[in-house]
Amino acid sequence: MIASRVQAAWRRRFLAPTVTFPRWARDRASRLLYTSNASGKREVYAWDQAAGTHRQVTDRPEGTMIATLDPGGRQVWWFDDDHGNEFGNWRVEDFSAGEVRATAAGPALPAAYPAGLAVGRDFAVLGAAQEDGVRVHLVREGMAPRQLYRHRHDASVAGLSRDERLFCLSHSEHGDSRHPALRVLDLEGRTVADLWDGPGRGLQPGEWSPQPGDQRIIVTHERGDLPRPLIWDLSAGSARELPIDLPGEVTAEWFPDARSLLLVHDHRGRDELHRYELDSGRMAPIPGQPGTIAHAAVRPDGEIWTAWSSASTAPQVRARDRIVLEAGERAPAGVPYAAHEIAGIPVFLAAPAAAPPHPTIFIVHGGPTHHDGDAFSPRVQAWVDHGYAVVLVNYRGSTGYGRAWRDALEGNPGLTELADIAAVHDWAIESGLADPTRVILSGDSWGGYLTLLGLGTQPERWALGIAGVPVADYVAAYEDEMEPLQAFDRSLFGGDPKEVPEVYRRTSPMTYVDQVRVPVLILAGANDPRCPIRQIENYLARLRELGKAHEVYRFDAGHGSLRVEETIRQVELELAFAARHLGTPAPL
Repeated sequence: MIASRVQAAWRRRFLAPTVTFPRWARDRASRLLYTSNASGKREVYAWDQAAGTHRQVTDRPEGTMIATLDPGGRQVWWFDDDHGNEFGNWRVEDFSAGEVRATAAGPALPAAYPAGLAVGRDFAVLGAAQEDGVRVHLVREGMAPRQLYRHRHDASVAGLSRDERLFCLSHSEHGDSRHPALRVLDLEGRTVADLWDGPGRGLQPGEWSPQPGDQRIIVTHERGDLPRPLIWDLSAGSARELPIDLPGEVTAEWFPDARSLLLVHDHRGRDELHRYELDSGRMAPIPGQPGTIAHAAVRPDGEIWTAWSSASTAPQVRARDRIVLEAGERAPAGVPYAAHEIAGIPVFLAAPAAAPPHPTIFIVHGGPTHHDGDAFSPRVQAWVDHGYAVVLVNYRGSTGYGRAWRDALEGNPGLTELADIAAVHDWAIESGLADPTRVILSGDSWGGYLTLLGLGTQPERWALGIAGVPVADYVAAYEDEMEPLQAFDRSLFGGDPKEVPEVYRRTSPMTYVDQVRVPVLILAGANDPRCPIRQIENYLARLRELGKAHEVYRFDAGHGSLRVEETIRQVELELAFAARHLGTPAPL
């Protein structure tokens, strides 16, 4: 029985080991760090290229995702929380092997949510978020932690200069964490420079120049509609915009000589690379396959590495035409996506080979500051394998399509995105793609929130709902969620629930729970700090009171699980739930 279950292609796509983009130590590029699910859950691995060895660094019950190396590649720093609750402390261990220990801060700093970390040769600048705001400390072995910064609004440490004299901080002291400003401070906590483009225009910090003595930082700005890189030169006191003539959003990384930039151009859900020469302004494309580049960077020897995938091909870490890192057997291929634009709304479609109409599932992405691209998704392919068409909507609020598109939901979150989803739903029915009696609304996180809100405000459209780790009762969610997310909500809604109660009432799924007509499956993480369990329990209690058909699955992790078998179990539950109600194939 187990063998037959493992043989199903959709299960093998989840079980196939994957790796994230390997980050190398600044001063010792032969030492790298990545995460992989090869052990059955996502953990941190150390890769010594010179020795040709790989070592699993972490082994925690619910996996580990956050880790970094010191510049010399001697130490691994990784974040230790409690079963995925994202609240904890940094741990340190030797790259080669060694006893896990607390950081130099030791017990002097209490547990917190991570707010950035920049590790130097013999110190670290550590950001920590708690209920009363963010603190940044200088942490050095043998010395008490020294506070460099504190503010009640959201902030995050963004990186050290090459000479380790300065660090960059992304902050929202102006009260809007969706459009942050930047500050550079020295190791005494003194402000060296500030950069802010005013209300509604954010700045995202990138890398400091890799050249010694060069005090330039790549910054992504929003002075036009499409994000673009600029060069912030602390020595010259200038912020130089780059005239880049490309139709989509652009981010940048340094080449080692700091005279050129590696541009990642994201246009309509597909990525490409260019090299941009700072002196001449000349830009040249770098050949590559269509798909999504999750990360790209230039090695010290000038070789470009990318983490790439497409809808049909599982993720690969590549250098030109060769794979530089993989963890085992590759996942079975998936069906490619077709790109559409429906009433101005970007859409990707994955469909089975059979003739339409199909049972159809809308899988709504989270964030909302995220977007669906031409990227490999075992979840999408699992539904296609079971006969479903899968619709992915990059609604207003998504990234990838400019500042105006991303910010269009401010002041009216949830309902704005659902208006776009409704327009695409109309197209799916009118085009003959979807069987109108078998259309599911689903999603995780923000997508789970939109699912519950859509079931209540658009009850006639949907045959089922599947909501993973959702916001269900927005006022209770705000009360319990981590402070950085409260700051995000204040920026998105225009205030907190006491300041703008009508906005929270109008956009909360709890307001419309009595209008839900169809069965709903809710999946909830017991330790979730982003969509906390209490507000989901409130919604479930109301469903029970009203006699609404529903099922719930609780799992012992945070905002999703890093365990492969747990992910498979959840997808199997979703497929089985749909099969019972819509008569589609049971999970293979």
